[in-house]
Amino acid sequence: MAIELVRIDDRLIHGQVATTWTRNFDIEQILIVNDEAKNDPVQHAVANFAVPEGVKVMIFGVKQFAEVMKKSAIKKRTMLLFTNPLDIKFLVDEGLSISEVNAGGMRFREGRRRLEKAVSVTDEEHQAFLDLIEKGIHINVQMVPKDPRVDYKTLV
Repeated sequence: MAIELVRIDDRLIHGQVATTWTRNFDIEQILIVNDEAKNDPVQHAVANFAVPEGVKVMIFGVKQFAEVMKKSAIKKRTMLLFTNPLDIKFLVDEGLSISEVNAGGMRFREGRRRLEKAVSVTDEEHQAFLDLIEKGIHINVQMVPKDPRVDYKTLV
């Protein structure tokens, strides 16, 4: 697989993702994996409009992507973009092979606890991160590539 970056950002496609992260990792395609975005025509329009020329964007539901990844190899330099660690854990349990997750945008709101300036989690999301770590997947927190990477384990 040519997965270069697995990122959690609850804003999905926006300026940092569309420019900084894609350039820093020489991304050719962004695969958004999120059930709500899959069914939202506005997200489809925004996603395709916001990325640099030459970067392809596709949006999948979580279970849909699980089936796709079992049938097709990812060949282009790819960013997988999620809104939460629960969907990543589901896909890892379904066979997705990754070594690292970048958590960069999980906004604070009621029912969440702040771990870092831009990362707040529910108890269920925190457990998903711990489960991923237990599977040998490194979780780092980093808003933009120039920021220092913070190991998730040091925040809890």
